[in-house]
Amino acid sequence: MSLLGIDVGTTGCKAAAFSEDGRMLALHYEEHQIHRPKPGWAELDPGEVWDKVKIAIKNVALECTHDPIKALSVSSLGEAVVPVTKHRRILGSSILFFDVRGEEFMEGLRGQLNDEKLYAINGNTLGNQYGITKLMWIKRHQPELYEMADKFLLWSSFIAFMLGAEPIVDHSLANRTLLFDLDQKDWSDELLEIANLDRSKLPDTAQSGVKIGSVSAHLADELSLPPGVTITNGAHDQNACAVGSGVIEPGSAVFGMGTFICITPVFENRLDPSMMIKRGLNTEHHAVPNKYVCFIYNQGGSIVNWFRNTFAAHEYQQAVSAGEDIYDLLFHEIPHDLSGVIVLPHFTLTGPPDFISDSSGVMVGLNLDCSRGDILKGILEGVTFSLKEVVDSLSKTDIEFTEYRPVGGGSKSDAWIQIAADIMGQPFILPTVKEAGCLGAAIIAGIGSGTFASFEQGVEATVRLGRTFEPDMKLVERYETRYEAYKRLWPLMRDYLRELAAAN
Repeated sequence: MSLLGIDVGTTGCKAAAFSEDGRMLALHYEEHQIHRPKPGWAELDPGEVWDKVKIAIKNVALECTHDPIKALSVSSLGEAVVPVTKHRRILGSSILFFDVRGEEFMEGLRGQLNDEKLYAINGNTLGNQYGITKLMWIKRHQPELYEMADKFLLWSSFIAFMLGAEPIVDHSLANRTLLFDLDQKDWSDELLEIANLDRSKLPDTAQSGVKIGSVSAHLADELSLPPGVTITNGAHDQNACAVGSGVIEPGSAVFGMGTFICITPVFENRLDPSMMIKRGLNTEHHAVPNKYVCFIYNQGGSIVNWFRNTFAAHEYQQAVSAGEDIYDLLFHEIPHDLSGVIVLPHFTLTGPPDFISDSSGVMVGLNLDCSRGDILKGILEGVTFSLKEVVDSLSKTDIEFTEYRPVGGGSKSDAWIQIAADIMGQPFILPTVKEAGCLGAAIIAGIGSGTFASFEQGVEATVRLGRTFEPDMKLVERYETRYEAYKRLWPLMRDYLRELAAAN
């Protein structure tokens, strides 16, 4: 019997089936659209995504008739919620984290929730990207929708609910609303009162890996699944990636290489809030019981996609038509030596520690000898320098790790991984299964179905490590010099870039 992991992201969804020893038996991907009905708005159509998820599940199920699926779980993007009735009817769109709606409530919330108070309860500082302000916006501007909705479900719980589960969300995703109490492991009455939101509109909460239902009979038939497939409570996508790459204990960290480049280390106790706030770091429950994670990230993958669309638009269309990967071509053009171009990756909202929005991207060192590959490598270096600034600041905390596990689409590039290893100065160990989010969800499904007695047993049975990318110590030294130059760039140009951003 096999285990199904479903991974729902901002622009696409995947389903993958795995044997109990971690072999991937089938994989299917479906892309969905971000809808932008007004400037600054960004949302998903839950009905459209749900249809895509069903297509992915059915395609995988049809390939696994020889090893039928017995359990599934869902990992997903965070923050966004879906309004539904108790009869599983979808009522409206799902507002994404970078949508401007909800900004009107920020000033009022800041007056009642300073960073220290909110962090003590929830492990995050205030921001409009979280679910709290989106729910407040719906209640004020779409009161009929708010009243009609029996539940607002985060995406993992929404997919599970539509498949037949109870409306239950795991602790990691509940945290992304800013309404969750980390210590009580439940919704915070104080935060709900401040936001004037109803607890009854939110799902119950439970640990990842708990059985929350079974696939309904009519959907099992529609999706070519066996009867009675167990549905297990899932996790935030970054946490599922950590499970799927074997990062369940302190000492290693995920290096996610997707739209967001995200480092996810694990630690065992809640840390001093003042240290975490200063570094812009959150605290969130891991999928693994009694463990926590934080996220060090930027939107480096988006910048790489911008480069592709801007510098290689024609080749990209040709590659799509031919069913080829454009990045095979582009990464082949990267020079072996350090790039002569230093890039400040402020093309969009930055990540921790400062979350800068009023800036612009910068490329320094351009000349007539610069190639397209020089610019791409400069982007990859700049994105990694940005992460290194936060990692270097962890020395005064109890967050420690000595290796990275690269996962996601970018981990297909040996060149990109080696650049990151040389800049970070630590080994990058590549898991053999690149679809770590799906594998992590499958492991979680195995725990809820009794296949595995624990996360430790699930990881031991399924996660395999492959090639190790050791840092080149000569390049490590040279990158340290380049890194110091990079760190001077933003302070040197801060005022000008803010004026430029304001003018645009």
